[in-house]
Amino acid sequence: MISKIIPCLFFLMFAGVLTAQSDFKLKVSREGSAPLQLSLLDLSKMPHTNAVLKDKQGDMHTYNGVLVLDILAKAGNIKEAHGEGFSKYLLVKSVDGYRVLFSLAELDKDFTDKKVIIADSVDGHPLPEAKGPLRIIVEGEKKPARSSFQVVELIVGSVKD
Repeated sequence: MISKIIPCLFFLMFAGVLTAQSDFKLKVSREGSAPLQLSLLDLSKMPHTNAVLKDKQGDMHTYNGVLVLDILAKAGNIKEAHGEGFSKYLLVKSVDGYRVLFSLAELDKDFTDKKVIIADSVDGHPLPEAKGPLRIIVEGEKKPARSSFQVVELIVGSVKD
């Protein structure tokens, strides 16, 4: 009897994870406009690139995902950080309340060679459930503190006098 129940429980748990991920939406917003909601399928159709990150143990991992600036451009938030863009910022929110902040110039390839992506896979595999479905990866930083897990929202704001 128990041998029949265990596979059924495993199937139900796996189906729940798939359903939760298929319902996932990344919210992209800015002041004064309606937010854009991007599903994992929407993100999978956007151009992907790799970014390498050293974890806390010193091991290198290759993440694959969409450049943050491309996501912001799709949402109509920003194309580049020139002029007015220098006073704008990106706030990244995670499920657990962790937040990280970027100047938009930090994301612009005209100002930096560092890649900042929203990753959906690591080393050729989907992100583990505890770290995904999305993770922001900031290539080239000495500590992975801004490469936060379970990203749910990107907010573009501007500094006001």
